[in-house]
Amino acid sequence: MLIEEMEQGKRFISPGAWFSMTYPADWNEFEDGEGSFLFYNPNEWSGNFRISAYKGGIGYGDEAVRQELKENEAARCVEIGGQPCAYSCEMFQEEGVWYTSHFYVTGRGHLAFECSFTLPKGGKPVAAERVIASLEAREEGKKYPAELIPVRLSEIYQINEAYEWVSRTVKETLAKDFQGMEEDVERMQQVVDKGVIGPKKRETWLALGIVLCVILDNEVDGMEWRTLVDGNREAPVLLNTATGQWIDPMKLAWSKVKAGEPCNLPESYQQML
Repeated sequence: MLIEEMEQGKRFISPGAWFSMTYPADWNEFEDGEGSFLFYNPNEWSGNFRISAYKGGIGYGDEAVRQELKENEAARCVEIGGQPCAYSCEMFQEEGVWYTSHFYVTGRGHLAFECSFTLPKGGKPVAAERVIASLEAREEGKKYPAELIPVRLSEIYQINEAYEWVSRTVKETLAKDFQGMEEDVERMQQVVDKGVIGPKKRETWLALGIVLCVILDNEVDGMEWRTLVDGNREAPVLLNTATGQWIDPMKLAWSKVKAGEPCNLPESYQQML
């Protein structure tokens, strides 16, 4: 399995695998509005980069650029990464500090992108333009190699929801606390043994597998979450950074139940160690 860890950048593939891009290694993804993705350096702020993508028919991306140049008098045509881009900027003041927001509209085939990069006045938007130059529209129906990328917010939300469900279920079913430690694996098994989870409850069994990985991450150094993008499947997996091997939560519980096999969570946990 190929693990995309670029020396000077991180790989991002959007939910739904519409597009991919490379962004600076010291940036992280943060929560933003629906359909928009926000990135910046949380340790030494140097600017906020936002991107939204819109899907249309053939030539939609180029048409979006032409439309922006026509409707926005402040926009001018520039070339970034060998592609035409409508660029404009504006300055604003906040708490006595001046900032500049750089705006870009560009296209790749059937996708149009709206990007912005806000940074202190006088700063150069070089980092943002490098990200824009790396944009690639992924073709529908094309089989791409499976990739592990830095864990996205969408998978972090899935991990958190799984943990909250397991924690709540253990407390309600067994009247016991749940701390996300190794001793809780046996409590998870007790919930399974009580038969409160139906055999067709895919998301519930998947949640148990995810929480097994959460516990392993809490107990063992060198484990990090990644997002697996493999065809139509986009899922959180746990990577051992020392060995390069990764664990798929789906295989820890749901795959076994689906195959009619018994689900032994303590045994699965021990095999991961």
